[in-house]
Amino acid sequence: MNEMMQRCRETALDVLKPTQAEIDHGLELHKASLVFDSYGFAPRAAMDGDAFREAVEAGASEAELADLSEEMSMTRYVTDATERAEYMAAWEASGVTCIFQNAGQEGQAVDRMLKRLARFTYATDMMRDFVSRAATPDDIVAAKEQGRHCLYFTCNGVPLFQQWDYVEEELGFVRIFFQLGSRMMHLTYNRRNMIGDGCAEPANAGLSDFGRAAIKELNRVGVIVDCAHSGWQTSLEAAQVSERPMVASHSACAALNEHHRCKPDEVIRAIADSGGYIGICAIAAFLGGKGDISSLLDHIDHVVKRFGADHVAIGTDKAYTSSNFERERAKVPARRKLRDAFRSFWQPNDPVFAEEWHQERQMLSLAWTNWPVFTIGMVQRGYSDEDIQKIIGGNVMRVARAALAD
Repeated sequence: MNEMMQRCRETALDVLKPTQAEIDHGLELHKASLVFDSYGFAPRAAMDGDAFREAVEAGASEAELADLSEEMSMTRYVTDATERAEYMAAWEASGVTCIFQNAGQEGQAVDRMLKRLARFTYATDMMRDFVSRAATPDDIVAAKEQGRHCLYFTCNGVPLFQQWDYVEEELGFVRIFFQLGSRMMHLTYNRRNMIGDGCAEPANAGLSDFGRAAIKELNRVGVIVDCAHSGWQTSLEAAQVSERPMVASHSACAALNEHHRCKPDEVIRAIADSGGYIGICAIAAFLGGKGDISSLLDHIDHVVKRFGADHVAIGTDKAYTSSNFERERAKVPARRKLRDAFRSFWQPNDPVFAEEWHQERQMLSLAWTNWPVFTIGMVQRGYSDEDIQKIIGGNVMRVARAALAD
């Protein structure tokens, strides 16, 4: 581990204060287990600041610059030896076997969603001896057995034709994206769409008639239904409609912190009844409480006690970011302020933007490379090895298999 990874690890351990026996057992269990982040991001590379500055000075549009920035962060470790070494080190520090990787940009437009899918396909094609694209759960098992890592793709939306002539035609891209490797899809992303209301819509309307058809098609094709960014009523009705296990891949419990990105117990119960799980995120403002690793464990405790260990996972919604990020970004000239993106819709005065949720101690203790400490924390709280292995990967694998079952 580099200095930043080590600092994050020490901060998390200082919050928990486990015994040496708990640390040793947790690390041994973590290393032996198949660890599956139920929603997250592969380690991110730093941009090439000189190349980005040249693009700015050449008059590249904001759309070009946004694409360039994202492409660099998601693929530069393929071609840059320094970034590749840190990318690999972050994976090893985390002990994660597989990430349910955000590989489809927020929205429903096919051309928009293909870009991120292409970037991670390229990265896994070029680095397949270290990190590959998994097409089936058996590929994930093989990666663990061979000491490799892998990505299982998810989209932050359902790709749609957007002509609205026929329901079947509208949903035709679901199967195409499945064939390209997408294994889970968000119903909504914050905003209202034709499927249902997003989590930040104050109206909290439920699933639409088209939304019911979309879920039926996702079930048929073998794509996991994800309501992480959906409103509470949309999430509830989706769980009641889905014929296969569905999930809230990266969320938290509203019973502990009444935030619209969390789910109330009624919704978690419906998800559990479908056979699915709620993935507890590592975002301080959504966790509430102290907003640190202990809060993440509190949310896991709540689900286990109310709904059972079969219905909770960890979906960090986090990425490790290269230690070279700030240095490279400093090379880029200042640009004009842009409007808020339409998808970045939050209710007024949302605490996610409050300074109190961005304290260094909170952020460090919830770092993505601290995955082994999440396991140590559950050992410390008295969880059995069997239940810990379900929470850190087994439950995600079970639902992944159920989605593809004949």
